[in-house]
Amino acid sequence: MLFASLLPRAHAAAGGAFETPAELSAAARAAAAHAFGPLGTGQRLEVGVIAPGVQLRHCARPVEATPAPGVRVANRIVFVLQCAMPEAWRIYVPVSVVGVTPVVIAAHAIVAGTVLGAGDLAVASRDLTGLPPGYLDSPRIAIGLTAGRPLAQGQILTNQMLLGTEAVQRGQLVSLVAKIGGISVRMAGRALADGFVNQRVRVENLSSGKVVEGIARADHTVRIFVP
Repeated sequence: MLFASLLPRAHAAAGGAFETPAELSAAARAAAAHAFGPLGTGQRLEVGVIAPGVQLRHCARPVEATPAPGVRVANRIVFVLQCAMPEAWRIYVPVSVVGVTPVVIAAHAIVAGTVLGAGDLAVASRDLTGLPPGYLDSPRIAIGLTAGRPLAQGQILTNQMLLGTEAVQRGQLVSLVAKIGGISVRMAGRALADGFVNQRVRVENLSSGKVVEGIARADHTVRIFVP
């Protein structure tokens, strides 16, 4: 699937030098490796297709690659690759983590209202493609929470299935905490959904206006993921 928007489209010229799809893919892959961090066993980065016919003037400086504004999906980021010299251009390239990941599943059939213990949960490997939003990747997140609905044996657990101590409410002002270069940084944010402790929740960074995903903690705090 092609993600390309050229501003403006470069025109071929005799003897001109252009960026190749391989060079553009490498720039997106390098940015994604930094954003996603170390991958798990059996996982790899997959860069979206860049049309061979797209001609972009070779950048006089290293191509800039930054995450596009908007909501970041857990295993997929769209990167903006852009150049200012000698001609301004911009192209959007998606990069996804593909492969398998650990997920928490019900070890047996569970009735609604059950307070979950270690014996109720198991960990299995599932393909990243098509996982339900808010899936859990560690049993410790669910232990002590209550099943809000009946769960079938082997069913993948998500935030929406569990009840617990509410950490944030939709529309509430929260503290966003991120680690940048080993330093903990706090920013003001607003929760875009209700979230219990240790659940994934979408929040708006009030400084940048960007919507990001993080883990709800106690005291109206959300630990956000920083590319």
